[in-house]
Amino acid sequence: MKILIVGAGRVGTSVAENLVSEHNDITVIDADASRLSDLQERFDLRGVVGDGSLVSSLRRAGAEDADMLIACAASDAVNLVTCKIARMVFNVPRRVARVRSSELPAMPELLGEEGFCVDAVISPEGSVTSYLQKLIEFPEALQVVEVGDGRVSVITMRVGISGFMANHKLQDLRAMRPDVNARVVDILRGGRPVTVSPDTVLLPGDELLLIADTEHAHQAVHQMHKSVESVRRIMIAGGGNIGARVARNLAENGYNVRIIEQNMSRCEELASTLPDNVLVLHGNGTDESLLQREGIEDTDTWLALTSEDEDNIMSSLLAKRMGARRVIALINRQAYGELMQGSHIDIAVSPSQATMSELLCYVRRGDIVAAHRLRGGVAEVLEMVAHGDRKSSKVVGRRISELDLPKGASIGAIVRGDEIIISDPNAFIESEDHVIVFVPTKAKVAKVEKLFQVSASFF
Repeated sequence: MKILIVGAGRVGTSVAENLVSEHNDITVIDADASRLSDLQERFDLRGVVGDGSLVSSLRRAGAEDADMLIACAASDAVNLVTCKIARMVFNVPRRVARVRSSELPAMPELLGEEGFCVDAVISPEGSVTSYLQKLIEFPEALQVVEVGDGRVSVITMRVGISGFMANHKLQDLRAMRPDVNARVVDILRGGRPVTVSPDTVLLPGDELLLIADTEHAHQAVHQMHKSVESVRRIMIAGGGNIGARVARNLAENGYNVRIIEQNMSRCEELASTLPDNVLVLHGNGTDESLLQREGIEDTDTWLALTSEDEDNIMSSLLAKRMGARRVIALINRQAYGELMQGSHIDIAVSPSQATMSELLCYVRRGDIVAAHRLRGGVAEVLEMVAHGDRKSSKVVGRRISELDLPKGASIGAIVRGDEIIISDPNAFIESEDHVIVFVPTKAKVAKVEKLFQVSASFF
């Protein structure tokens, strides 16, 4: 796929890095020649120096035959105008805009064909906020994503020592709680995959991928962790866009929130705009005396959300050492995230991976409603729509157990109207079913996409 990316800042760079790795033909447009030079040294892509909102720059970048344009500049206005030009002048088939404003996504008439011609909006700040909220809601999870219009939850977690399922076979999962509609689709033990079968015994520390009816998600997690402690007291380091969004959303849901910000004028702004039950503190997240005064030892969750990876890492390590029960750090650099994940930092959140989940369903081939990166971008979960009939499709009219899925991939759930089917290998797939597929590595995604393709005779 030929993709144009406008903007070589943090978001544009991470998008380019992820899409280049999937063998796409990438061209990046940016006014900063040094940024582009750095990108071209690191990745196999083309750089065009210029203003992405100008027709001349888009023409030099090859917009005439581009399959997709992703506008990731720092300015919402530039991104919207770029999408409009891409549609009106070059007829680029797919156009995605990065939008910071929380107002625009709620006004589809401005974004549609009669407006700025934006097919989809990505919001890194919004994606990270949603990601973090799920981690607060499920305090024992490593990652939680929702598919099937929010009706199916995909949860990555570890088996706790005191969990009901520790040292039990998988087949006991349904026997112990037949009312819980959930299924384990993947297991890692010491970083290595373990065969998933009814006789597989779960051990404390195993990393599971659990797919559950969202209404049963908390009960399913409870089976793996007997004592799930509630989260009430949250301390946030960093009062930028993400920190402010997270603080507001958590406070509105009844959490006790404190937010630390270094810049005094920003503190005053936060104090005047955030809910009254958010305590705004002027200071540094690495100030040991400040953390001690504010009761870090009684904090359920520490969130390090500044724009600097090093600050987030250091403040999280300090908070953990001083008694915070769980620490979560926002880390942009992948190497840092891989190094810190699971050490003294409980969870390292990558903004780029959260953002890519918004983009994947537009990059993937086939009728894909949603796609999410799992395990630091190694695995994926796809929500695919089945089309055709038994003659034209390789999946419709067949049992789940009959499908020729790549090794390690599995069907986690089927959403059919108001019905959610989980953990039934004998279930038949029907046309228009939304099928939730777990794929253990990105390299196997193409085979799953091909499996769901409908033969030409169907059309």
